[in-house]
Amino acid sequence: MVEHYPVLHREILNFFKNIKGKYIIDATVGGGGHSYILLKELKDIHIIGIDKDDYALERANERLSPFKGRFSIYKSSFKDLDEIVREAGLSKVSGVLFDLGISMFQLKNRRGFSFLRDEPLDMRMDKSQMLTAYNIVNTFSKIELEKIIREFGEEKFAKKIASEIVERRKKKKIETTKELADIVYHVYPPSLRRKKIHPATKTFQAIRIAVNNELNEIKIGVNKGIDILEEGGIISVISFHSLEDRIVKNIYKERKRLKEVEILTKKPITPGTEELRENPPSRSAKLRVAKRI
Repeated sequence: MVEHYPVLHREILNFFKNIKGKYIIDATVGGGGHSYILLKELKDIHIIGIDKDDYALERANERLSPFKGRFSIYKSSFKDLDEIVREAGLSKVSGVLFDLGISMFQLKNRRGFSFLRDEPLDMRMDKSQMLTAYNIVNTFSKIELEKIIREFGEEKFAKKIASEIVERRKKKKIETTKELADIVYHVYPPSLRRKKIHPATKTFQAIRIAVNNELNEIKIGVNKGIDILEEGGIISVISFHSLEDRIVKNIYKERKRLKEVEILTKKPITPGTEELRENPPSRSAKLRVAKRI
């Protein structure tokens, strides 16, 4: 079983170690990696863990079992974290943590997130929702596909990729990650196919974001996270691509303008040499932290 590696966990612990209250929300509890470290090192805290992935919640419950009585787990989207707080009988909390990355166990669990294996086109975090990557790839118009791939993937070949997807699906439905990855690969000019980053990376990112409504949920969730913080409370967000980071940066700037937060990270914190050696996939992580005033 591959454990979820908690990205930038040393830095997260450093920001949360001096909080005055008891309750910290792990809004993306995943496999429980960050929560485990916080519960282990900060003896007086209680974690409220949120995730909409059933498999993640099972893993988190198992991982955090040594701290029985000090954590509560809820199946929900972090856009509803204010409702979860009320359900927990609270009005404010001392800390909120978001890790917006995909966990290794999700990549390896035949969910269609990765183009490295041949899997059904799914990409749902919450398996109970209706919309899947298969629906988007096989039913959305060429204009809609181009918009998703361009805006959410920042992909310069978005128009060509969308056109090729539409042409290919006229002959046969596109059913697997390999089929989609091959389409993107062959749209790319030969000179760009052998670069370090696979040609399909941005397209897969874009479709995953669209399936899970990720950017809109980040905007709602981060703003609500600030709203429910008590004075002196800490919010930290780890993002993994420029669209997410830009949203977090702009929210912090606006809430600072309103004199609601102090930004504790003038520039985002990124993994150091030791972490990059331990966990190479962390290389794109960026951490931004703010304090409620």
